[in-house]
Amino acid sequence: MFAELPLLSLLIWTPILGGVWVLYAGDRQALTVKYLTLAVSVVTFVFSVMLYAGFDTTTYTMQFIERSSWISTFDIYYHLGVDGIALPLILLTTFTTVLVVLAGWEVIEKRVAQYMAAFLILEGLMNGTFAAMDAILFYVYWEAMLIPMFLIIGVWGGSRRVYATIKFFLYTFLGSVFMLVAFLYLYSQAGSFNIADLHALPLGLTAQKLIFIAFLLAFAVKIPMWPVHTWLPDAHVEAPTGGSVILAAILLKMGGYGFLRFSLPITPDASQAFAGFMIVLSLIAIAYIGFVALVQHDMKKLIAYSSVSHMGFVTLGFFIGFSIYATSNSLSGAVMGMEGGMVQMISHGFISGALFLCVGVMYDRMHSREIKDYGGVVNTMPRFAAFMMLFALANSGLPGTSGFVGEFLVILSSFKASFWIAFVAATTLILGAAYTLWMYKRVIFGDIANENVAELKDIGSRETVILLMLAVAVLLFGIWPAPLLDVMHPTIEHLLEHVMQSKLG
Repeated sequence: MFAELPLLSLLIWTPILGGVWVLYAGDRQALTVKYLTLAVSVVTFVFSVMLYAGFDTTTYTMQFIERSSWISTFDIYYHLGVDGIALPLILLTTFTTVLVVLAGWEVIEKRVAQYMAAFLILEGLMNGTFAAMDAILFYVYWEAMLIPMFLIIGVWGGSRRVYATIKFFLYTFLGSVFMLVAFLYLYSQAGSFNIADLHALPLGLTAQKLIFIAFLLAFAVKIPMWPVHTWLPDAHVEAPTGGSVILAAILLKMGGYGFLRFSLPITPDASQAFAGFMIVLSLIAIAYIGFVALVQHDMKKLIAYSSVSHMGFVTLGFFIGFSIYATSNSLSGAVMGMEGGMVQMISHGFISGALFLCVGVMYDRMHSREIKDYGGVVNTMPRFAAFMMLFALANSGLPGTSGFVGEFLVILSSFKASFWIAFVAATTLILGAAYTLWMYKRVIFGDIANENVAELKDIGSRETVILLMLAVAVLLFGIWPAPLLDVMHPTIEHLLEHVMQSKLG
């Protein structure tokens, strides 16, 4: 029913043009700008729901294809498509953007139009990144995303926003330059920037390893993996609440998506050769960064380090399959690990976004993120405390929440490869509970810490709606993950069948 509509173009250009419209309206009509932004973001979300409704979950092939010539001299196309990997991430993007617009409704007082426009344009660029089927088109969207996020942190961020913004930009931009070099080399070999053609291109092992490293420099920074993660805590601490939510919920997922779309299918032999290295880096992120999170005094920084630890599960799930396949010659364990990594990406988007919104709620009232400045918040904000308890437990991997599903699948698949890998990975269930619940205890429970806490007012209807929507998502996919797994299963199974076949002559 929806296949004839250019839904992917609508998902990209509706928010971008809406952002331009909002900029044109300007701050003189601040309330009108807010309603306009909300309307555009809701319409874009509806388009993504239509995409989901029209998606065929029985096939791995690309759907909703759009293709037209863009730069004919170099055979570059405006080529869009969506499969079971991209679709959940597009839905997460459009859903999160609506919440971010609502979250900034009363908080943002200066340059409201520019703030709202930046998020709308960023939404369109993120959707374009997930939908692009041409390598250069992907690269354009990938790099263009940096501009609105650079402005969001640099204009509406905290006192050290300039330092955090420049660090964020340099880390992500420099890594991406190597990706562009890899694309240009692949074009010289394939004569095409079509991503499907690059998947089918035979390559020698040395070339694959160099291309894998080039991709790794781009995607590892974005996730971020240890040891190139240091930009993330600074960016999170200085970003406004909406910026932190988008950064954690969507932008970090770009790295994981890049591994699935480029690294694994284009360089399968190199991916297998580097799998052990990737697993070690993932385990370091899971365990070591969990200990780093334990000693944080700033709530945002603690959640930021938590993100690095949880994203370690994503890369572990993606690369553990090589070890499983080598010992069992079966794809079932590898599929389980990769699906666990994908579920972890979506779940982390909900949970980390919710936790950053919870910190934002308290910061808007107290103008402090320091744990020591709080205590006894439950006495004045009981409704808020209940929501934050759910998200804290989900971050700890409590069964029945979405945080459990992805981690459980990855740990279960890791057991098929090695007991010790699974053992180290499972430490996050202890560490995650330790740093998250310890923070919750010190902030929410106990006696009222000071006069500022005593004067706090509980969340209103707008904040309740935002947190309730996230709570429903966390519980829904924790109890019933089938809608998510059904969408991605054919695509991931086909991807692994391709990845496990050597490209060497």
